[in-house]
Amino acid sequence: MRFFLFSLLVIFVACQPGSQTESQQASIVQADSDIEQKLADMGVELYDLPEPTANFVRAVKTGNLVFLAGHGPWTTEGKYITGKLGQDLTIEEGQEAARLVGITLLSALKAEIGDLDKVSRIVKVHGMVNGTTDFTQQPQVMNGFSDFIVEVFGEKGKHARAAVGMGSLPSNIAVEIEMVVEVTD
Repeated sequence: MRFFLFSLLVIFVACQPGSQTESQQASIVQADSDIEQKLADMGVELYDLPEPTANFVRAVKTGNLVFLAGHGPWTTEGKYITGKLGQDLTIEEGQEAARLVGITLLSALKAEIGDLDKVSRIVKVHGMVNGTTDFTQQPQVMNGFSDFIVEVFGEKGKHARAAVGMGSLPSNIAVEIEMVVEVTD
């Protein structure tokens, strides 16, 4: 019992302001700063998205939450990755499509909030995978998105997630993903 209480005391003291050295504090701050530089180091470029062609917006900020509309896997060539998983695309191709949706969503998020360093948490992700009726690997496809987001944001990128199969998606895109993000001002 005394060891347990001593352990709690050590943890309490370690968590108090001023208990970390300046270099420890600086490395913590540095690790969480400049998401766009991290993306550049990863070889990822964000881009300006074309205006939606229907009566909706790409993102809505309310309070400290940003709700991002469903986005598809937009390529640098200016077209979508299309096709059904289990028929036209492999799981690996689906994962790459999901990763591309991550880049598209981050581009839309940056346009909405101006600075990705304002992201305090990726809250919820809803992934829709265009697949054949017998395709059941939606979570593996969505891992392409989730792994990318966690690589970019670290612990702040870990999110609640749904990965569901769809009989079709708009324009036959392979994957569509919606996202909810918590931000600070």
